[in-house]
Amino acid sequence: MKALVFNEKLELVDNYKKPVPARGEALVKVLTAGICNTDLEIVRGYQDFRGIPGHEFVGMVEEVNALQQDLAGKRVVSEINCGCSVCDFCVKGLKNHCLQRRVIGIKGKNGALAEYLTLPVENLFDVPDSVSDEEAVFIEPLAAAFEILEQVHIKPNDRIAVLGDGKLGLLTAMVLQHSVSELCLIGKHPEKLDLAGSSQIDTLLLENLPRDNSFDLVVEATGNPGGFELAQEILKPRGTLVLKSTATESKELNLSSLVINEITLVGSRCGPFSPAIKALENKAVDVKPLISSIFPADKALEAFKIAAEKNTFKVLVDFKGLYKDYNQHEA
Repeated sequence: MKALVFNEKLELVDNYKKPVPARGEALVKVLTAGICNTDLEIVRGYQDFRGIPGHEFVGMVEEVNALQQDLAGKRVVSEINCGCSVCDFCVKGLKNHCLQRRVIGIKGKNGALAEYLTLPVENLFDVPDSVSDEEAVFIEPLAAAFEILEQVHIKPNDRIAVLGDGKLGLLTAMVLQHSVSELCLIGKHPEKLDLAGSSQIDTLLLENLPRDNSFDLVVEATGNPGGFELAQEILKPRGTLVLKSTATESKELNLSSLVINEITLVGSRCGPFSPAIKALENKAVDVKPLISSIFPADKALEAFKIAAEKNTFKVLVDFKGLYKDYNQHEA
């Protein structure tokens, strides 16, 4: 099968061995996959991952090695954490924190930038017919935005700032704008902020941001270690700082202001798929403007290079051209 493989360097391989589903897994034919910032960090050394990256995707179940045979032929997306199913975390429904977990395309398990991948059937979610393949790729990062609502009690009169005008920052702003009357997306790129403005989201260029401790909640999604310090500067005392960024670059941090201002610090990672799917199905969130370009599978290396460019939004890799029999769901 064709696969994008990282092993010291990123290569497109035409004859990578097709995976076989273990007991409890399904074999999924990848239709469309997205490239996110975590994938870009992987090729810079994040998690020391080797193998096939990619965790944002939609696919078609081709084979099921489990009792749930009704999954065969269905279009699905998948949670990315694969727990052991037997430890205390998994038994308590916290497989995202299983100490033995594998993470699709990030840790211990090949990902979705290939024709096929295998996944635990318990990780799979049906995709409604009204959601296109291209939209469905956004379900995983959109779920990460919805995770904030699971972790933090947001009051309607809270002032919220989202730091970072990248893909995750934009999705987070799109989700949170329905919970409060005052939300601002802050970034460095006017063209990206214009996109948020088209969704009726207030925006502000970073250079014009007053450091006046005026926000009740700040979501840090810059992908830059410096964003942590900036978030503290604009938070009210006893405010909440939600950290979304993952980066390989390290920075010496002064944590004293967290203590002095009694800041609540919340790490936030993966999230619930059901509300993300429903938001796309109900057209409450429009992700299509975030798609910069779509590349065929044989141009996956080029897609990765474009995804790393500063002014690029979401870059997708389309594997459907390899399957002559697929009746695709158009955007």
